[in-house]
Amino acid sequence: MNCLDLFAGAGGLSEGFRRCGFNIVAHVEKDRAASLTLKTREAYYYLKKEDRLNDYINYISNKITRDELYEMVPEKILNKVIHEEISDETYKNIFNDIDQKLKNKKNNKIEIIIGGPPCQAYSIAGRSRDPERMENDPRNYLYLQYLRFIKYYKPNYFVFENVMGIKTAKDGTIFEQIKKDMIDLGYKIDHKVLNAKDFGVLQSRKRVIIIGWQEHIDFKYPKFPDCNSEYTIKDLFEDIPIMQAGDKVSFSEQSGLVNDCLKDLHIKDDDFNYLLQQEIRPNREIDLEIYRMCVNYWNDSQKKLKYNELPEKLITQKNTKSFLDRFNVVPGNGISHTVVAHISKDGHYYIHPDIKQNRSISLREAARIQSFPDDYYFEDSRTAAFVQIGNAVPPLMGEKIAMVIKKAIKLNSNKSNKY
Repeated sequence: MNCLDLFAGAGGLSEGFRRCGFNIVAHVEKDRAASLTLKTREAYYYLKKEDRLNDYINYISNKITRDELYEMVPEKILNKVIHEEISDETYKNIFNDIDQKLKNKKNNKIEIIIGGPPCQAYSIAGRSRDPERMENDPRNYLYLQYLRFIKYYKPNYFVFENVMGIKTAKDGTIFEQIKKDMIDLGYKIDHKVLNAKDFGVLQSRKRVIIIGWQEHIDFKYPKFPDCNSEYTIKDLFEDIPIMQAGDKVSFSEQSGLVNDCLKDLHIKDDDFNYLLQQEIRPNREIDLEIYRMCVNYWNDSQKKLKYNELPEKLITQKNTKSFLDRFNVVPGNGISHTVVAHISKDGHYYIHPDIKQNRSISLREAARIQSFPDDYYFEDSRTAAFVQIGNAVPPLMGEKIAMVIKKAIKLNSNKSNKY
């Protein structure tokens, strides 16, 4: 079941599809840091399959360099990652690259295309910051590049993911045009707003998911079973040591049993009991004082402390009438609010629930909230890693979507074999 991953980011969606047995033919991604993350993940899977996971552990524990890691992996594995922006100038070269990868395969059919164009032009927050409300942003039309791949490869299925704002961009006209263009290519489509928390992810994260399938295929948009988790953020962070703002654990071996939460959410297993990229940004003392107040207020009332409710000495912004929820606690006794790429700017919206630690959440904690496994390494700087995590589709959500499509493929294959 060959799968093509477009606008791949750090690979959250393709991670879910890979778990269900799909063969990722290629990831196409323009961002350098995300492309390196994808390459490192490909290296992980190759070395694991070859029973050489220690080579990967040597890399993430800084015993060998990235170049030394990549030298251990066949070029054809690393070349699955196409570091290229999809544009009018590049798409033909990308087609050629993918065609070469398919050339010698017994099955050279792309079964499914997954991904979603960058969402900044559709984001409601992005539109609120732009004086032109993203009206003239060329990223409004990146979906046309996605459709080029649909038209060329004619997959049986596709999954198109994007933010809620795509439905209202340009008063809804873009979303209507996207659906029309998909239908014109010979596909039946349906869409729903899906929330990651309903797939077991410990985060409320709503996304528009369009699924398309060729007209001759007997398929309809699935009703996904509710998988609301009984676990909480406290369970998710249980094995992470107490740390303070500015602390950093690049890599450490952990002792003790892995709790049920981490096993069930595919965060950790007994074969990989390591903690990596537990990096916490430093803070000014004024921010830490605000954090303490926010956590105490949340623990006492289960409510957010608004910016204009802070003591006057802690208010440094002139605007006290809007954006009042700029400080936000991740609740220990529940699930997180949506993790977004802005977490790379500061941690004010993601304050750790433990008053003893008085800090924002770490890279690894953000990755866990997004359901990335602990063996997933995010390349480049802390800032770049936070951006990748905030932009990703939670792998656990991707896995549940992939499961349903896999069943449909098998069912239709069995029907075809009867005739």
